[in-house]
Amino acid sequence: MNTWKRFLVVIGFAATASSLSASEFKWPIPAWIAPPKVPASNPMSPAKVELGRRLFYDIRLSGPGYMSCASCHKLERGLTDGRKRAIGSTGESHSLNTPQIANVGYQSALTFSDPTVHSLEQQALLPLFGIKPIEMGASGLEHQILSHIAGNAVYEKLFSEAFPGSRGKPDFQLIAKALAAFQRTLISANSRYDQYKLGGQKGILSAGEKRGEQLFKSVRLGCAECHKGIHFTDAIPLPRYHNTGLYNVDGKGGLPDGVKGLIDHTGVASDMGKFKTPSLRNISVSAPYMHDGSVATLDEVILHYEAGGRSAQQGSRSPLTSPLIRKFSLSSRERSDLIAFLKSLTDEDFLNDARLSSPFK
Repeated sequence: MNTWKRFLVVIGFAATASSLSASEFKWPIPAWIAPPKVPASNPMSPAKVELGRRLFYDIRLSGPGYMSCASCHKLERGLTDGRKRAIGSTGESHSLNTPQIANVGYQSALTFSDPTVHSLEQQALLPLFGIKPIEMGASGLEHQILSHIAGNAVYEKLFSEAFPGSRGKPDFQLIAKALAAFQRTLISANSRYDQYKLGGQKGILSAGEKRGEQLFKSVRLGCAECHKGIHFTDAIPLPRYHNTGLYNVDGKGGLPDGVKGLIDHTGVASDMGKFKTPSLRNISVSAPYMHDGSVATLDEVILHYEAGGRSAQQGSRSPLTSPLIRKFSLSSRERSDLIAFLKSLTDEDFLNDARLSSPFK
């Protein structure tokens, strides 16, 4: 078993321990949202979160030494990167768009289509050591990376405080735990819509935004059937996967080369093109959209759903399209109202939170 897979086994096992709320940790979140569950094997602490933040932004954590987690997950872009598809440390273009990871601590499945990755401690090592595709390129360079970190006095202090038994010495199991702790604090729940709906500030939304909310929740559009609840996704607490009719390259619902969806992990033909429902939080700053970044704007997203899927828009609806994807029509005012509502989900406090930004500035 190679190094990174061994780490995944160890971390994955530890993270299945009973969960607790970590109530002793002071979560910097609005009163209307509960904190995410925390595994008993990795309790929260300010020192651990600060260590995780530093590691998240540190380019020395990658094999080549010029790429960090934040290279793809930029706070001001809602923790995405603005590219159609992610690019790894070797310059390789991936087949997936970088997912936004706000509120990732609430999720029980942590990739677009792999239902087996359940914990942030487990997931943190995938971009570091994965080779299909290569992301941060740490595989085979573990000693070099740990040497860079171990030789830094700030890290020695932070590892000692976060993990007292470590004596200030890093290893990748501790790195994964620190990254997971920091990512659990990436909580976006204070958009203008939150302040209106949950904070009682009734005058904070415009009339158009309120009309857009009603459209979003209407049976006619059906948006809220998948993008539901405080997180605007049906993938919390348990993951849900849907084919939205994006492609039909072979008349049978086929996708272009690259990741095919849930089918890659189940082998079930009907799972072709099924991907986890993403959250719509901060959607106005996280373009482009869809699993492969093939939809550039919110207006194009709405046109996709209005047609019953882009494959239908192009003349041949995928036979694997979810029955939840139904055609509808919008007037120009309704379209503007719906986009205005979606923009009200932008959490400016989150996007500009110094506590979540780079410590290297």
